[in-house]
Amino acid sequence: MRGTSIRMERIINRNTGNAVIIPMDHGVTVGPIKGIRSVKAIADAVASGGADAAVVHKGAAAFGHRGYGRDLGLIIHLSASTALGPDPNNKVLVATVEEALKIGADAVSIHVNVGAEDEGRMLSTLGEVSRHCRDWGMPLLAMMYPRGRKIQDEYAEVNIAHAARVGAELGADIVKTNYTGDQDSFARVVDSCPVPVVIAGGPRIESELDLLTMVEGAIGAGARGVAIGRNVFQHEDPALITRRICGVVHKGLGAGEALQISSSK
Repeated sequence: MRGTSIRMERIINRNTGNAVIIPMDHGVTVGPIKGIRSVKAIADAVASGGADAAVVHKGAAAFGHRGYGRDLGLIIHLSASTALGPDPNNKVLVATVEEALKIGADAVSIHVNVGAEDEGRMLSTLGEVSRHCRDWGMPLLAMMYPRGRKIQDEYAEVNIAHAARVGAELGADIVKTNYTGDQDSFARVVDSCPVPVVIAGGPRIESELDLLTMVEGAIGAGARGVAIGRNVFQHEDPALITRRICGVVHKGLGAGEALQISSSK
């Protein structure tokens, strides 16, 4: 477990115990969309804004490696699907813990859609990946979402709490999941999950104040950070929005206060 603890300090702010993680693995899922056409450029921007870590696929870790600037924790995403496939909810393993170690990863992540047609296979994969992570002292971020034909509301507290608990019970060190929409209900989700929880950014949010308010609510509920992708890398100033999110996550600022942070600070 010592290796896990040491590596966790590379993806979590050791002073606050919270994390601002920027997923950039969307190139496999939806292609080279705006904001991630150059992984290296967006990595520069979010690193300068104070992000703690980024999530990328193994190939992007190679062509996105900077070799300069502020350190940015490296989380290798192990599972994938594409929007062009017959079932985008069907996530399959495309990399291993051992590969991630050779690349130099500080952690790995895996995506599981609880309630999907292939839930059983994804849960089996999560359990197997978790075992390898324990063997190698590698932190595991489990992206746990309630998605599938039986799921009527992906943001319902009961569904999110269940998905998060599955991730924790199958060995995740950190669980990423949807925000329920209000602080009280999400506090119950966090309370029922025995490992740290970070929230997903979700679909593109046009109002920056709404985004920061969501982050404030999650942190107030006990979340240990965020894992926000397109609401950061598709922002007109990714470094600035990262800095503002860090203001909420690491400095305890309210959404309105964080919105006052300028690009010069």
